[in-house]
Amino acid sequence: MKRRVVVTGLGIVTSLSHRLDEFWTKLTAGESGIHDLKLLDTSRFKVRFGGDVYDWNPVDYFDSKEMNRVDRFTQFAMVGAVDAISDSKIDFSNYDSFRCGVILGSGIGGLQTIEDQVERLLMKGPDRVSPMTIPKLMLNAAGGNISIRYGLRGPNFTVATACASATNAIGDAMKAIQYDEADVMVTGGTEAAITPMGMSAFANMRALSTRNADPTKASRPFDLGRDGFVMSEGAGIVVLEELESAKARGATIYAELVGYGCSGDAGHITSPDEEGRGAARAMQNALNDGRLDPTKIDYINAHGTSTPPGDIAETTAIKKVYGDHAYKLAVSSTKSALGHSLGASGGIEMVISIMALKTSTIPPTINLEDPDPKCDLDYTPNVAKQRDLTYVMSNSFGFGGHNASVIIGKYDG
Repeated sequence: MKRRVVVTGLGIVTSLSHRLDEFWTKLTAGESGIHDLKLLDTSRFKVRFGGDVYDWNPVDYFDSKEMNRVDRFTQFAMVGAVDAISDSKIDFSNYDSFRCGVILGSGIGGLQTIEDQVERLLMKGPDRVSPMTIPKLMLNAAGGNISIRYGLRGPNFTVATACASATNAIGDAMKAIQYDEADVMVTGGTEAAITPMGMSAFANMRALSTRNADPTKASRPFDLGRDGFVMSEGAGIVVLEELESAKARGATIYAELVGYGCSGDAGHITSPDEEGRGAARAMQNALNDGRLDPTKIDYINAHGTSTPPGDIAETTAIKKVYGDHAYKLAVSSTKSALGHSLGASGGIEMVISIMALKTSTIPPTINLEDPDPKCDLDYTPNVAKQRDLTYVMSNSFGFGGHNASVIIGKYDG
């Protein structure tokens, strides 16, 4: 029999805010975290805006020496983990360290470190490349550093499935607890790919919006005028626990994870399956895993990246799975306000989905002014809505044809 898994801690770092209460207030008010990039000289770039996290200082959490030894994507994860673990009020000294682990997702990892050290190699020679290069850039650095800080010796690995990374990581962490391999898991995703290479590469493949004159309006999922996604960065981290253990220590329980599903498109390396078959299978697998009828889902936090083919494919997939109920449930894409943080997005959207459940509030899809006729569901345009929520689904789909969906349920004791 599978054990029940609950969420007891939340941590978030985004361009909108990295303080949870302020983040939720701004998101549900329809504010945007997108702006002209502040941490990068974009004078020569095709795309000059995004969601960089410019108003934070990691030395509020760690000393400067420690921060200099890790890449920015690891900094985000470590800060998110500190906040989530603090929020959960868990004391790891009361647990078997081999039953507490870390599973994170990141699509790219330490891109800034790679760029910096390649430049040093070319300009100053091989002897000047930092000996910390590999420990900083490796995808598993974020999870490794969190496990070291807290002494967590349980399941520890990193998932790299592009934009589905964090959701796959959360699903794996959930299963580790369900099948008695762990009692507590720190999980989610992190990404810091707003670098010269990151921005140039995504722009040159024509994946990004080019609305340089109006950044806050650039991310417009399901809108007829959408022209690509908006790059952002950050982290979303949650603490998962086995239900009885969490209850025994008097933990505050935000929600329960009840279903997880994943699939592959086996099609194009960057474009989604036009018929949404892989995305539909991931959603159906999550419903099957949670033993839920589709009519039980009240809200879907959509992947909704604001790309022309992606939004249509997700809409098609939702209709395949939900049938007539697709027109009764609420959908929204919070990437309209936050942009797309790639491998971190599923972690951030997990936090959002949990907050939606907790507050009975569906955050809006901002900038949805001229709906695409092919996207004809209730996408919660521009204004948040109050609605009783019992089950929420969060979708993440990535380059390579990776699809992942999780279902979060209200916990009533």
